[in-house]
Amino acid sequence: MLVSAKEMLEKAKAGHYAVGQFNINNLEWTKAVLQTAQELNSPVILGVSEGAGKYMTGFKTVAAMVAAMDGELGITVPVALHLDHGTYEGCYKCIKAGFTSIMFDGSHYPIEENIAKTKELVAVAHNMGMSIEAEVGSIGGEEDGVVGMGECADPDECKAVADLGVDMLAAGIGNIHGKYPENWAGLSFETLDKIQQKTGVMPLVLHGGTGIPEEMIKKAIDLGVSKINVNTECQLSFADATRKYIEAGKDTEGKGFDPRKLLAPGAEAISATVKEKMELFGSVGKA
Repeated sequence: MLVSAKEMLEKAKAGHYAVGQFNINNLEWTKAVLQTAQELNSPVILGVSEGAGKYMTGFKTVAAMVAAMDGELGITVPVALHLDHGTYEGCYKCIKAGFTSIMFDGSHYPIEENIAKTKELVAVAHNMGMSIEAEVGSIGGEEDGVVGMGECADPDECKAVADLGVDMLAAGIGNIHGKYPENWAGLSFETLDKIQQKTGVMPLVLHGGTGIPEEMIKKAIDLGVSKINVNTECQLSFADATRKYIEAGKDTEGKGFDPRKLLAPGAEAISATVKEKMELFGSVGKA
């Protein structure tokens, strides 16, 4: 059931759990996430970066695929199709394509410009019944061409953006995209607590969910995080399972080279990763 992310995240905030955003890259990715969410009776957000959207031949293709798959699979849990780290132009493309949620990442702009562009997009998105996420402070590392230094967000700037009426707010608290280095300092819970105090009931978003220790995840949820993004971990599990299948020589047995068989172990690994995360986030049974 395709919906905006607004209601599911408000329920998560009130219920002290988080909804997972799992980025998709193709049909197998999408199918694995949707079926796992349905099996666990969990709300879910399908994240699509601009690079992934281009890879899948465009946002219209993605929206059509997700809508058709949602119907064909008989998905009844809430599903939001969400643009991840969208540019100003990318947001308008997804609005026209039929997404149900967008993220405008204006964190690289001066705060005044971030606020102005976010305010404009909030009005447009809400007029279309879509939810919108904004970002203050950059997420460290690189994901799909989006590079950040990992600066912690200014709580006052977070409040200014939250007051624009966004439905969720991504705030940098030392989190990074990709694998976390051994010398990573960890999440700044002091910053997160100050942001939570300033933004009140606003659902907060934790990007870079791969590799953050479970106790940190749980503490972040206690401090107002209601949406957690997972991408790299699904990629790693998919690659590992596929590599093992090929190295075991199974792709040379019978019709093991059939793409449906070749991609199956990776898809199963994604399902296992999504299930593990949903259980950790506390969203199981919350649809």
